[in-house]
Amino acid sequence: MSDKIDGLTAGGIAKAVSGRRLTAFEAVETSLARIAAHDKILNSFTDVTADRARARAKAIDAAIAAGKPAGPLAGVPFAVKNLFDVAGLPTRAGSRINRDLPLAPRDAALVERMEAAGAVLVGALNMGEYAYDFTGENVHDGPSRNPHDPTRMTGGSSGGSGSAVGGALVPIALGSDTNGSIRVPSSFCGIFGLKPTYGRLSRARSYPFVASFDHLGPFARSVKDLALAYDAMQGPDADDAACTTRPVEPCLPSLAEGIGGLRVAIAGGYFQKNAFPEALEAVARVAKALGATRMVELPEAARARAAAFIITTTEGASLHLDRLRKRAGDFDPAVRDRLIAGAMIPAPYVDKAQKFRRWYRAKVLELFRSVDVILAPATPCTAPKLGQQTLELDGVELPLRPNIGIHTQPISFVGLPVAAVPVPLQPMPIGVQVISAPWREDIALRVAFALEQMGVAAAPAPRGL
Repeated sequence: MSDKIDGLTAGGIAKAVSGRRLTAFEAVETSLARIAAHDKILNSFTDVTADRARARAKAIDAAIAAGKPAGPLAGVPFAVKNLFDVAGLPTRAGSRINRDLPLAPRDAALVERMEAAGAVLVGALNMGEYAYDFTGENVHDGPSRNPHDPTRMTGGSSGGSGSAVGGALVPIALGSDTNGSIRVPSSFCGIFGLKPTYGRLSRARSYPFVASFDHLGPFARSVKDLALAYDAMQGPDADDAACTTRPVEPCLPSLAEGIGGLRVAIAGGYFQKNAFPEALEAVARVAKALGATRMVELPEAARARAAAFIITTTEGASLHLDRLRKRAGDFDPAVRDRLIAGAMIPAPYVDKAQKFRRWYRAKVLELFRSVDVILAPATPCTAPKLGQQTLELDGVELPLRPNIGIHTQPISFVGLPVAAVPVPLQPMPIGVQVISAPWREDIALRVAFALEQMGVAAAPAPRGL
């Protein structure tokens, strides 16, 4: 069975299932077998929904046999970070406390949209507690592990999503990104990820972290698969007040339009100083391939990151205040202490951070009058070792956990769309952010696709399994 699927992308699986050269059941069984064989190492999954997946696959095969359309993701296995509601499961959000909640009565909006397009949910994925994490290390469920070296981090907080796709357990996974939680695992695990514009994809029936920053988006091993999933999930949703009412704007049809005429720049200043040589090499390779030489500076990026920290920790603390009062001992101590600190930040600091945010957004948007794409590192380094506590940046030893997101926070702070592209350096891959103007995911994905076609960006086969 697996020889029918080996090497197939999500798009390839869907085409084969629709063409009756492969059954959805075979595709799902192959994914479940890979999970059984390799997740003992990767620890990507917290829940495997095998019975549900098999029933769904059989229904798809029956529909195809009856001559009904199967959808653009027909039979494609996928999994979701465990902050997405999955009917019949508790929505853990990486925590111990949430396991006591009632079982979800209905799937998250994006799960419903993926399955409406023919995809098959095979499980829920490990993550950092309450999404307040950049490492992928969960104190309750254990760390997710890097598919290229299981002694290394996946990045977080969507760590299980990164390792499941990087380890080829599923071709597509969904995650969330508040301060970098799609882009960081994409970088460390060597896969493609998309953080759409804030408000582009519905967050209905997913567990929040920082409502004014939270984004949901896909991971995949190819840009076409990323676009397939993204297109399937677009559309307004009255159940998420932040979700745009813009019509669906498909990206898959424009991927191959090329990059001629696009104005590409490199983020300078802050983004050139806080990075290991491998991060700068990855950006340089991408820039060279795109013919980009112009440097632009995002004004006050360091201040943007500081303001993002303030808003993150205060909004997060507000959300969890009752749990902090009643069940403080059930939190990851590192998460608990940051949330308690956030609860004590004076209101004038928060007000100042929000005012700065408006100013910074206006200044960043000005840049997009003269450029279409900005390139920046996704992470300052390749995946650190599990348990590592510090890293050295510009000769200064710093705590590792908060500084993994040093390049992602100034971007999600104002909700810009970003395609994270993997550059397969040795011994470990590392990602580059392809940043575009709001609502121009099509441009970011076109650039990512061009880089993939040139062989500069690629998701390497897992080496640690």
